[in-house]
Amino acid sequence: MSTLDTVARRALIDSGFTPDLDDASRHELEGLKPAPLSTDIRDLRSLLWSSIDNTESKDLDQVEVAEQLPDGAIRIRLGIADVDALVPKGSALDKHAYTNATSVYTGVAVYPMLPVELSTDLTSLSEGQARVALVIDLVIEKDGSPRSHEVYRAMVVNRAKLAYDSLGAWLEGRGPAPQAVADSEQLQQQLWLQDRAASLLKTVRDRAGALEFETVEATAVGTDGKVTAIAVTRKNRARDLIEDFMIAANVAIAKFLAEQQRSAIRRVVRVPKRWDRIVELAAKYGVTLPAEPDQKALSAFLAARRAADPLRFPDLSLSIVKLLGPGEYVLDRPGPSDDQGHFGLAAHDYSHATAPNRRYADLVTQRLVKAAIASSAAPYSDDELATIAAHCTERENAANRVERIARKAAGAILLEHRIGSMYDAIVTGVNRDGTYVRLLSPPVEGRVVRGEHGMDVGERVRVKLVATNPQKGFVDFQGISQANP
Repeated sequence: MSTLDTVARRALIDSGFTPDLDDASRHELEGLKPAPLSTDIRDLRSLLWSSIDNTESKDLDQVEVAEQLPDGAIRIRLGIADVDALVPKGSALDKHAYTNATSVYTGVAVYPMLPVELSTDLTSLSEGQARVALVIDLVIEKDGSPRSHEVYRAMVVNRAKLAYDSLGAWLEGRGPAPQAVADSEQLQQQLWLQDRAASLLKTVRDRAGALEFETVEATAVGTDGKVTAIAVTRKNRARDLIEDFMIAANVAIAKFLAEQQRSAIRRVVRVPKRWDRIVELAAKYGVTLPAEPDQKALSAFLAARRAADPLRFPDLSLSIVKLLGPGEYVLDRPGPSDDQGHFGLAAHDYSHATAPNRRYADLVTQRLVKAAIASSAAPYSDDELATIAAHCTERENAANRVERIARKAAGAILLEHRIGSMYDAIVTGVNRDGTYVRLLSPPVEGRVVRGEHGMDVGERVRVKLVATNPQKGFVDFQGISQANP
């Protein structure tokens, strides 16, 4: 019997990732120490910084703190781990990070872009540790609209490492305060202010036509690589808070570099090529969308469906996400650009800058920002940035494939003794490679190898499990009929 970590590691290597450090990187790592304090770094260690991430996460890229201003505006400071301080351009560790370009999460194992000695220690904004951070300092008006943004380096200390699930339950009134929150009235007030600021930011995005999704995130649960269940992660107010803050920070960084007349790597999601299929899906609910892609119309449709049928909204979300297509990284030169913006976020200027421990594009953007702050020459030429952008897009797609294989392997391990069982499913993909579905329960993905004719993305279908292959991550189904809507 295959264990999930064995399957995942093989898929990782087959997809061109290098999970192990070479000798030069290992030697470099052994000599690293925490980044020293310098005269151009502000000291913000006295602020009540906190982080919110998954319970098990140790690679903490960001911390947050908010301040109510006398005129009713809110100041939000977001501290991003200064990874470049210990992983400079051209170093052996930088070359290793470039090769992989992203951390890969397979459920039972994490294959980090940077070694754990860095990502979970020296470059992590760990609780109680003084760290150098790149601070994105935002002020939003009482209605959530942006007033100002500033970027600088500072020394910070994470005062409380909080987790999405427990903090989200407290914010929503479903559970007690996490211990660190219960022990500090000041931290409670701080988090409520952050929650309000995030809600204001989201309202502004909604007005612009940003798309609000809720997809099912399935993660294998088990020990020693043996899968015992597949857990589903759902959104809550703590996850929304961080998402809203990170979107605001990434927009601010893109605008900052544009204002400084600096070339950058931008994150884009282009106008969907399968808009006609999105129109067809909406029509099934009695809604007529415009013939041409329209963010605000699609946003209104999604909001209405969430309100009308919250239980099934994740299935619709998944269908729309698949039809929108993947994001990509592109070179953004100074001045007006013909590039598409981020269709899903209704934002023209958008970067990836908030996860430099986990994504190489963010580390490169950090270097660009630090050079702009110091008024020094850009660390990359436009040709280099274009090459990096294409490489990061390719590696992200490869990581997604590995993670899909791991999810399917987890599903295959979980279902290998249930051949012949019947399930309700939703069609998640139809292309030249085949037709793919996700079971409603358990949320296992697989391919329809027989009876798939006529299926299209977003349809509910009835399928029978006909084969599993954990080693290859295969879960095969036979289409039986269209399921009841």
